[in-house]
Amino acid sequence: MKMHDLGPAYGSTATKKRVGRGTGSGLGKTSGKGHKGQKARSGGSIRRGFEGGQTPLYRRIPKRGFKNHFAKEYAVINVSDLERFEENAVVNIDTLISEGIIRKELDGLKVLGNGEITKKLTVVATKFSKTAEEKIQAAGGKIEVK
Repeated sequence: MKMHDLGPAYGSTATKKRVGRGTGSGLGKTSGKGHKGQKARSGGSIRRGFEGGQTPLYRRIPKRGFKNHFAKEYAVINVSDLERFEENAVVNIDTLISEGIIRKELDGLKVLGNGEITKKLTVVATKFSKTAEEKIQAAGGKIEVK
């Protein structure tokens, strides 16, 4: 085999479509665009969702509800999730991500009071529910609001 024998694999390349080169080519006269109409014109592409001037579906369907774009989304854990840490450990977002309890930091960490805790921990979070606060302090732990 020599360099001039090398070529692309069979079927991996297609020849360029040459339109408007006479009727014998199979793509002459209207060049594969059919007869007249919007798609036959130059620049005659139709945008997504266009329904020929009829009010499109996305505008006909009623819109419901409200999405507050300024709302904060917290990574949420329960007090029961803190039970896996050792005594006197400092629990913050970084330790929770490394343990695989939460995936992302989002806008902060919120600790909820579901479950029980028996270990003395220092918990650093953005927000605490009242019951979470009481349970952590009852176990001898500390709360730090970041």
